[in-house]
Amino acid sequence: MSLEQKVADGIKKAMLARDEKTLRSLRAIKSEILKEKTSPGHADSISEANEVKMLQRLIKQRRDSIEIYEQQNRDDLATHEKEEVEVIESFLPKQMSEDEVRKVISELIESLGASSMADMGKVMGAATKQLAGKAESRTIASAVKEILASK
Repeated sequence: MSLEQKVADGIKKAMLARDEKTLRSLRAIKSEILKEKTSPGHADSISEANEVKMLQRLIKQRRDSIEIYEQQNRDDLATHEKEEVEVIESFLPKQMSEDEVRKVISELIESLGASSMADMGKVMGAATKQLAGKAESRTIASAVKEILASK
């Protein structure tokens, strides 16, 4: 079942249950799907990899908003964003823990033969491809920096 179909089914269920939090989040996902499908150069369907990227982008936007709202003492708005993050994350594959990410990156650094911070671009490129949808870019970058700095 495609993401679009899952979201449509979820919207129906949320409307029947009068679940505002879930409904608000699912409508945001649906809106993003429609934008993606109607943008120039895209086909009628979205690949699974692009769906994951889109969901991660939505989560990143909300996390950035949470930071701003908390700095401005707007806990009411931050709570709405946190609720949306929870719902959006439910459509993503299970995220890897930081320890798991570090292990994968250590193995990747060994296989690439990277030995200094000068190799960070090469490692990041390979790591983001390998861990796409399984870990956030921020987590990957911090692990790569940490491991390369210790070499």
